[in-house]
Amino acid sequence: MDNRTNTIAGWVLAGCGAALGLSIVGGMIFHDGPPEKFGFPIEAAEETGGAGAAEVPIATLLATADVAKGAEVFKKCAACHTITQGGPNGIGPNLYATMGEAIAQGKAGFAFSDALKSKGGKWDFEQMSAWLTSPRKFAPGTKMTFAGIGNGQDRANVIAYLNAQGSNLPLPAAPAAGAAPTPGPAPASEGPAGAPANPGGKADPTTDDLANKATPATGAPSVDPAAAVRGAKEDAKK
Repeated sequence: MDNRTNTIAGWVLAGCGAALGLSIVGGMIFHDGPPEKFGFPIEAAEETGGAGAAEVPIATLLATADVAKGAEVFKKCAACHTITQGGPNGIGPNLYATMGEAIAQGKAGFAFSDALKSKGGKWDFEQMSAWLTSPRKFAPGTKMTFAGIGNGQDRANVIAYLNAQGSNLPLPAAPAAGAAPTPGPAPASEGPAGAPANPGGKADPTTDDLANKATPATGAPSVDPAAAVRGAKEDAKK
């Protein structure tokens, strides 16, 4: 019995020793310390678009704005604002007839932030678009926590809806899409065999123009071709 117990104990000790040896060898091969850099490197996507597309002017978007769709967008604002005539202020001011009003003034004494008061001016379409795009960027330090409306057409729709609630300002004219390049002067027409015509459209002079075709004035000596030939011969004999 004792021999059997010793044999079992020996095998247990041998197994522990083997496990310890494997652990030491594994530690030497595989580094178990903290990684030098956490995470896996990810190749950045190649930029193919260049600069972002230019933002469409709000005046252009207002030309196709939909007041009904703007009412749907305004539901995001209804938790803080009323828009009915004579409606009370809430977390934000009542917005009836806001378009065209002075920024951060009136509204039954609503307590506007100093950041918005310092803007000055009136709520025109450009100012309202900038405000609704990002209130915090438009007036850093504003109390308004709304993140903004990034979609330009949604923003135009809600501005059209605001304008229809007691303001009714004429919508701004959409800017021209870009004047067409002024056409240059038409190319000069070409003459025979592709030769360009003279500037001004005048025909090239011919040898016929060199002949004196004018009628001799009264009293002027006539030109006799035969006499000219005889005179030339006489000059040659001299």
